[in-house]
Amino acid sequence: MTEMICITCPTGCKLQAELTDGVLALKGNSCKRGEAFALAELTNPMRSLCSTVRAGTGMLPVRTDREIPKGKIFEVMELLRGLEVHKSITCGGMVSSLEPICDGNMIATCDFTI
Repeated sequence: MTEMICITCPTGCKLQAELTDGVLALKGNSCKRGEAFALAELTNPMRSLCSTVRAGTGMLPVRTDREIPKGKIFEVMELLRGLEVHKSITCGGMVSSLEPICDGNMIATCDFTI
């Protein structure tokens, strides 16, 4: 059994989940959202990623515009390590595409002016 805390609602149920031959065995959920969360975590865990990139003489906070596969986080971080912003950008503006690593983009979480 894998233990996890469900994050789909404020209750934060402590789940115990196991996937065997495509059948989910689950304990601890108080709603159906916990079932969907546990299944996703066991089959294809996804995460939002927040970080910073070089920008001028400082750092620009960025985040993914959608969840990305958990297994791709280190590859995306390696991409960000070599990235530097050389233009003004507004909050929500695209800083970099994440392709071919995964679908999605890194976006600025604040305005940046050169």
